Amino acid sequence: MDVGLIGLPRSGKTTVFNLLTGAGISTNPYGGEKLSHNALMPIPDERLDLLSAMYHPKKTTPALLNVVDVPGLSQRDTGGANRFLNDVRLVDALVHVVRGFSSDVDGPPHPAQDIEDMELELTLADMDLLEKRAQRIRTAKKPTRELQEELALVERLLAAMEDGQRLTQVDLNPEEQRELSGYQFLTQKPMLCVLNLDDQTFQSRVYPDQQAVFDWALAKSTLVVPMAGQMEAEIKGLSEEDRLAFMQDLGIEEVGSARVAQAVYEKLGLISFLTAGEDEVRAWTIAKGCQAKTAAGKIHSDIERGFIRAEVVAYADLCRQGSMVKAREAGLVRLEGKEYEMQDGDVVNFRFNV
Repeated sequence: MDVGLIGLPRSGKTTVFNLLTGAGISTNPYGGEKLSHNALMPIPDERLDLLSAMYHPKKTTPALLNVVDVPGLSQRDTGGANRFLNDVRLVDALVHVVRGFSSDVDGPPHPAQDIEDMELELTLADMDLLEKRAQRIRTAKKPTRELQEELALVERLLAAMEDGQRLTQVDLNPEEQRELSGYQFLTQKPMLCVLNLDDQTFQSRVYPDQQAVFDWALAKSTLVVPMAGQMEAEIKGLSEEDRLAFMQDLGIEEVGSARVAQAVYEKLGLISFLTAGEDEVRAWTIAKGCQAKTAAGKIHSDIERGFIRAEVVAYADLCRQGSMVKAREAGLVRLEGKEYEMQDGDVVNFRFNV
């Protein structure tokens, strides 16, 4: 799945991209980026640390998501808005990086206004798509029953958006969701906001437009994650010992980029199952509700094709017992069939025959 980082120019979006992915892309202080960038974002998972200590593998691999740094929304007369919207349609989820720091170019921050500006851009794009579809249906030479039902749905969505709702807030049955899947609506994509603050504001936990931003997030059923991008970039360059000491002095238990990665994972409805051995300890990404046979295919299609059983132990049980041998002796290792619904943190060994 692809996660798109969006934001107005000079919001610190590429700095956040580098923190999430370790890509090291050059940042432009004048917000003139024109190209998108792609890199993989590791999902922090403390469970991998314990499994690695238990198995001493040759390598440890976290769950990964692809992140796209979408060029900042530019002026319409340059074609920037159209390019921006086209790039955004291609991703599965959005992370809106919002400037919460003062800038020599842009002055003091106005996060509530920036959020509303971006939300308006996405909303207008969706409404334009809906209105065009409604017009095509109304002028159809043979308006079938299916088209009439689609028109009713389109009009309901337009009314909801005119009332200030995102499409993620509209109740849709499975058939309606399937019908809309080809549209690539922007406000139907899961989204969260990253409020990029300066050091002092991040430490104080008090920022401009705080109540307005909170009210917006509540109204839109979304999440706002504060972080200090520039400070975190400086911390990342320190040794592990110095980094931990610096964070402790500032009262920071977890860096913002880790919270963002975890929040994106949750917003997308994703969980991880784990595999462990001497060669590799790894987290594998699946959707909530994924069945065991389908999860096996994430490792290799042959395992899915020849699936026999899944040997499963919950991470918490394995952690308490201290080893797979003890977990097995305690009767905590289960054999599950192909329709077993995988749980987050399942430590799995798939039995298969091809």
